[in-house]
Amino acid sequence: MERSLRQEFNKNFTEEKYKAYMAEIEALHPGALDFRNAETPIFINKDFKNKMLGACEDIIDVITTPGFKKLTERSIPDDLKIPGEDSHPQFVVFDFGICKNDNGDMEPQLIEMQGFPTLYAFQAFHSEITARYANVPGNYSPYLNGYDKASYINDLKEIIVGNHAAEEVILLEIFPEKQKTRIDFYCTETLLGIKTVCLTSLKSDGNILYYDNNGKKTVVKRIYNRLIFDDLQQQEGLEGIIDLNKKYEVEWVPHPNWFYRISKFTLPFIQNRYVPETFFLNELKQPVNLEEYVLKPLFSFAGMGVVIDVTAEDINQVQHPENWILQRKVNYASIIETMDEPAKAEIRLFYFWKEGWERPVAVHNLARLSKGKMIGTRYNKDKSWVGGSVAFFEND
Repeated sequence: MERSLRQEFNKNFTEEKYKAYMAEIEALHPGALDFRNAETPIFINKDFKNKMLGACEDIIDVITTPGFKKLTERSIPDDLKIPGEDSHPQFVVFDFGICKNDNGDMEPQLIEMQGFPTLYAFQAFHSEITARYANVPGNYSPYLNGYDKASYINDLKEIIVGNHAAEEVILLEIFPEKQKTRIDFYCTETLLGIKTVCLTSLKSDGNILYYDNNGKKTVVKRIYNRLIFDDLQQQEGLEGIIDLNKKYEVEWVPHPNWFYRISKFTLPFIQNRYVPETFFLNELKQPVNLEEYVLKPLFSFAGMGVVIDVTAEDINQVQHPENWILQRKVNYASIIETMDEPAKAEIRLFYFWKEGWERPVAVHNLARLSKGKMIGTRYNKDKSWVGGSVAFFEND
């Protein structure tokens, strides 16, 4: 994106430097890094950064309207509506592809959004290590809106732990030791002093939740939620877990319902040049050129069920069209120069939404590089200069 920095990085790149860089990242929690980390960060100029942030503000206008909950009530599956929902999620993320428009100019295009956390803790460490490795100039930062590592961690702790003792707050996931993003769980423990607890180990006594904290029965007052609830339905061995549909005396951060409210479901309600035209399949009023659209299920995880090359047969096979969207394809730009073929990229913007704030605020990011048909490990096997990364933004 920022050509001079890209050329300088590539000129100075060596496999030895990359191996040393990877060793430092893996040393954060040995054996926990379970996804490929790319050889390079992304350098983003302030014009492109501000286009993304401007699009997010238009989306946030929709999210903060008084009728948003009513508008998105159908987004939550009936069997997954969890009691105790609060007024807004504490974390929101927006995924943008780096694309080319019809004039050949670079522009962001929104891919997805989530009212759900991501690698918030890992990126605090990862971006710092990457900045040293890539010799990033001082006028570029992975943080946004004046944040730095100290203020970011301070607000992250305030949001997740709040006024509770750390032992009363848990990071909740299902079989966390098997999750590909588990390095973030361990980094969260390091930064905040809280424990990661598997859903199968969470117990209830009436409407009180507790866990075994090194032999001590410890009440849970706040849950940093990392569970994808519709993903639980695909898991085995969960017969003895607590009833998640029951109301407990616990605070959710964020509440599970927000995973659905701010999601692919929200896309048809957004009007912005950097948000691809999107329809609910059951509300499509006129035929469209299917070659220009992607078919996506509303209730899925990690891209499963997405149809890239849509046919009329695919449409006809959909049994519940109200639970599917057609989203206009975006033209990812192979813009990141590498040692062989150029790579495509996505940038995920991190937002905090603290108690008392009228709107969420952009704070950090992660990036992903790809040379395959889609972003994701299974589309990038045996390729280099792909995988997880971080963007460094030019300061205004």
